[in-house]
Amino acid sequence: MARVVIIGAGLTGLSTAYHLEKLGCSDFKIFEKERTVGGLCRSVEQDGFTFDYTGHLLHSSDPYFSSLLQDIVGLESFNTINRRSYIYSHKTYTQYPFQSNLHGLQLDVITECIEGFVLRPQEQKKNESFHDWAVRKFGSGIVKHFFESYQQKIFAYDSKKIAASWTSRFVPDTSLKDIIAGNLAPIKNNVVGYNSQFLYPKTGGINYWIKKFAATIKAPIKTNYCVESVDIKNKVVTFTNGDFEKYETLVTTVPLDTLLNMTKESSSSSLKKATPKLLCNSVANFNLGVQSEDVSDKHWVYLPENKFPHYRMGFYHNFSKSMAPTGCSSLYGEYAYLNKTHDQVKNTIEDAITATRTLLGISDAQVITRRTMHISHAYVIFDFWREKHLQTLLSTLETKKVHSIGRYGAWKYSSMQEAVLDGKTMAEQLTGTDCETVQKQKSVSDRRSGVHRVTPG
Repeated sequence: MARVVIIGAGLTGLSTAYHLEKLGCSDFKIFEKERTVGGLCRSVEQDGFTFDYTGHLLHSSDPYFSSLLQDIVGLESFNTINRRSYIYSHKTYTQYPFQSNLHGLQLDVITECIEGFVLRPQEQKKNESFHDWAVRKFGSGIVKHFFESYQQKIFAYDSKKIAASWTSRFVPDTSLKDIIAGNLAPIKNNVVGYNSQFLYPKTGGINYWIKKFAATIKAPIKTNYCVESVDIKNKVVTFTNGDFEKYETLVTTVPLDTLLNMTKESSSSSLKKATPKLLCNSVANFNLGVQSEDVSDKHWVYLPENKFPHYRMGFYHNFSKSMAPTGCSSLYGEYAYLNKTHDQVKNTIEDAITATRTLLGISDAQVITRRTMHISHAYVIFDFWREKHLQTLLSTLETKKVHSIGRYGAWKYSSMQEAVLDGKTMAEQLTGTDCETVQKQKSVSDRRSGVHRVTPG
């Protein structure tokens, strides 16, 4: 029996384990259902190309997270990249974000966007949806030509039925001055948004730094351990291989709907009844290795128009040259869906690949390799049921010594930085100790030790 059992060796689970050890707690065990660690922060190699499970880019704005990257990996192991991202619509590329970069669009589209912004409603509606929020922030024209269609594609859900609470730092603001300036000419040194600069490993894909992170954890990570059930009354996790583990406290990064569905509870409890109410889409991620030096100079492109089944495409070779053989390019596309059959998804991916090749001028003969990877839990749907009931669900679990954390455990939208910080916070909560305080004390101790070791010369 372990004091703490961690389910999931994705980034949040690894961070929890790492920080528990950093705080002097070794009485824990960590289990992972896959044969390798990393969760969705994984990379695969095929025919000389490296593909990630969609685009995973490191955005570091927190000093602690930056110092952790330096300590574990070394910032010299990353490319530091200034973003080149665009929107392709109306047969032209415009800079990201759309709401501040109208240059190059048709006159009637520009006029509609500016007029809509000037005349946008000021009053906030009761139970404001994302669609209502976007119209109030950006106006009907910008919503019509970008947000309405793009959000429908990325969530595979009606934007009038989801809340705007997820937007936070992910949707950059704009002003009339910004819109006019971005209409007259392309904006130079475009640093709008949280992702204007990012880090990416020089070798090995995004999984490179995850492996380094996992290697710092002293406790063994038990892989190929898929959870079958969680008995929250008797505090026992049972695995599909027949093993089981008792715990005092359970930290789980398993998707919340999956966790609730496999939870054994008293007949009077209703946790499992919430499972069908937790909405989340899936993403099919297609990857292409191409015999062409540079099919694009961009990092990623948003595709709001319905003639493209996928909502975004990106170019690995522009993150790191090591992602593709010399003289080749590599790219990915993302298609989100809900309630689709296998054949429907397969056919749509073929349509998306065809549309991508046509747009980029890639012939069939130039495609060296291709691979489609499926992500069953991709984007959490921030519908109004979630807004009302999520915190109660998580709090109820906590009263039973079950902490459901991370992007899918906490049923939210978050970055790799946030995943690491979630694990840090969890470890601090479990030990009643602050990691940064411990680190400062250690640094003082090290310095003092260094002084004592100095001998007269």
